[in-house]
Amino acid sequence: MSHDRSGHLSRRSALLLGGAALCAPAIARAATQDIPMAQQEAIVAAPSRHNISAFREIHWQDHFDTLDRVTLIADTHSKALHYWAVNGADYRLYPTSVPMTDALTKRGYTEIVRKKVGPDWTPTKSMLVKDPSLHYMPPGPDNPLGTRAMYLSWPAYIIHGTHDTRKIGRRSSSGCIGLYNEQVESLYELCPVGTQVKIL
Repeated sequence: MSHDRSGHLSRRSALLLGGAALCAPAIARAATQDIPMAQQEAIVAAPSRHNISAFREIHWQDHFDTLDRVTLIADTHSKALHYWAVNGADYRLYPTSVPMTDALTKRGYTEIVRKKVGPDWTPTKSMLVKDPSLHYMPPGPDNPLGTRAMYLSWPAYIIHGTHDTRKIGRRSSSGCIGLYNEQVESLYELCPVGTQVKIL
């Protein structure tokens, strides 16, 4: 398995290995299905040190005692979300957007407490202080939560989709973890209320 010196598994390696080294072909598909083919080919062709993104290997055993329920670990450093099914029967890796600053990043243990298809969005008080032009947005193509939202036990922290695909792989959120809409729709079906979550 190819790693860079910081212990990251390069996206190039994940693609070349087809995800087999990480236990499931779904990894490579999840990580790249929404990236244009030309860009995928460029990632594979480029030396690892020039990758546009690199994923760290994460082991659930370092963070949880058991996999007795669905488990998510969002790694804000490598901008990736790791998914494990109950008892490790399936593992997937998704590229994400992460909070813009450390001050906006809440780390630790939480869980999914509710889910919503076609979420609406209301700016928080702190968002309105920074930008008074923000306003309530119903479900639709302009909604910053995309097509699916999974709400965490921390108020105003959500794992959700985004219509703005430029945000993925970047520090671009106000505290949430964002995914491509197509990927959050798949993940949504895999994660029941009660899914255990850790944000790194």
